[in-house]
Amino acid sequence: MDDDNRLVLDTSIIIDGKISKMIENDELGVYELIIPIAVLDELQAQASLSREQGFIGLNEVKRIRELCSSKGIMLRFEGERPSIDDIKLARHGRIDALIKDVAKRENALLVTADYVQALVAEAEGIKVRYIRKDVKVSLSFERYIDEQTMSLHMIEGVSIFAKKGRPGVFELVKVRDEPCTHAELMNMIREISDAARLTPGANEISMNGATVIQLGNYRIAITRPPFSDKLEITVVRPTVRLTLDDYRVSKRLMERLKSKAEGILIAGPPGSGKSTLASSLAEFYMQQGKIVKTFESPRDLQVSDAVTQYAPLEGSFKKAAEILLLVRPDYTIFDEVRKSEDFEVFADMRLAGVGMVGVVHASSPLDAIQRFIGRVELGMIPHILDTIIFVNAGAIVKVYELKLTVRVPTGMVEQDLARPLIEVRDFESGRLEYEIYTFGEENVIVPVDAESSHDGIKRLAEERILDVVRRFDKSAEVKITGSNSVLVRVDNSVIPLLIGKGGSTVKELERMLGISIDVEPRIRSMGESVKFDISEQGNSLYITFKDGVVNKSVDVYVNDQYLFSATVGKKSRMKISKNSDIGKRLLQALLTNGRISVLVAQK
Repeated sequence: MDDDNRLVLDTSIIIDGKISKMIENDELGVYELIIPIAVLDELQAQASLSREQGFIGLNEVKRIRELCSSKGIMLRFEGERPSIDDIKLARHGRIDALIKDVAKRENALLVTADYVQALVAEAEGIKVRYIRKDVKVSLSFERYIDEQTMSLHMIEGVSIFAKKGRPGVFELVKVRDEPCTHAELMNMIREISDAARLTPGANEISMNGATVIQLGNYRIAITRPPFSDKLEITVVRPTVRLTLDDYRVSKRLMERLKSKAEGILIAGPPGSGKSTLASSLAEFYMQQGKIVKTFESPRDLQVSDAVTQYAPLEGSFKKAAEILLLVRPDYTIFDEVRKSEDFEVFADMRLAGVGMVGVVHASSPLDAIQRFIGRVELGMIPHILDTIIFVNAGAIVKVYELKLTVRVPTGMVEQDLARPLIEVRDFESGRLEYEIYTFGEENVIVPVDAESSHDGIKRLAEERILDVVRRFDKSAEVKITGSNSVLVRVDNSVIPLLIGKGGSTVKELERMLGISIDVEPRIRSMGESVKFDISEQGNSLYITFKDGVVNKSVDVYVNDQYLFSATVGKKSRMKISKNSDIGKRLLQALLTNGRISVLVAQK
């Protein structure tokens, strides 16, 4: 470069980091460096979006300034400041055009590591020097990785640790005592970013303070302030690649996977081997002659070349699903289903007839189903999910099958309580373990066995009824009197409000909960007995009192058993429908000469 003493640096050569090394080694032989202002603004924009190239580039500019000062090289910034539109259109060459304009105006040599930029500059008659990017054969962090390494953890100011072993059986091992420095981690990030740009198939996800890069078999997560309190690099790699035979799958389950299972959910805690099983299923279906695709973000499943791996299209799996349906796959592996949009896409594709295998984080197989409840209509879940496979420590530990039916839930007896419910059965034994149905206004998962089912229903009934009756009386009590009946005890003054006109309030509560409800005073008061007459008119019974009882609360008893409480109206009488439960019991007492008494409740 001795013949060209004035150099204009573009964004690519600054991010590459080669100029600072050449200045440091006295290889440049120039007296002036020019950095276009457009380069600074582009790097700032990338850093503001938490893209690693932006941070790397800005740190390199800082390094170049320090070296120029120590080596006596002039450094200046020239050119126009790009507009917001220019920065948005950077990938379409707008910033590159501003950089070339600076090189033209300064009649200087443009230095770039971008081959396309070099070709365009030559076509415009601009002096240009193209410096090919170095392709590193290995990355610095790889020296700390061996065949047993599952993940590598490097944090600024902390020694390097690695998880070694296999899913479910691993230990955290210190692989280097010396703490990581900020400069060391930044150099690693530069290497990773360069390798990602030069490696076919590498992909990147950038968010505010975090970057995830899939580089070959490595899934690399980079975090920095403000998201994390310090710079951190985590490298995750697969340790095993298994086939379905390695899981010792039963003959019955193998037949289901071949013929019936089309809505499969693989669940398990982090690091349990879910993605490894998903990769095995992808290979299994390929061997069955099926067209298999994957949805991943990032693309890190270990599958054969015949399986196309899709990332979110323009940041959306919904858009990717529209294209995927045109491709007509037989099965799609969705790794991992996290956000509400992911669950919607999974459901839409399954209902469109595509076999789906989803991977979700869950501490139990029931938790995996719970994540669909609320996002998908309850009755649609069995049409979306038919098989739940729970994985832990790299092994299949539980398999459930789902089926939709209409019947009375276990623990209830009255036929009018029948409702749609989802049966969750152990696949191998066929034993019913859970039922999912609507209880009141909530969707609930109830364990099914002689004791726990009754206890579950009892607990749900108590909670739901107390939620309602405590709006009337904060000290209300609930007692379960049968598999489908309860007794509610409230203050005497609250009973008329709780029962409602003609029993309307309590009937609505019974309909909502599917349980028969009796109401009685919480504290029985044997008040003063009063005289009354009972008459029958049409479909009603009338209890008429003498003067002095108007607007007072009375308790009605049949054979000394409490029946109900009410407040006497202005006409000194109470009207009871013969079709109500109270009316039926009162009418039966009249027909059988039962003893009916009315007491004025004590305050």
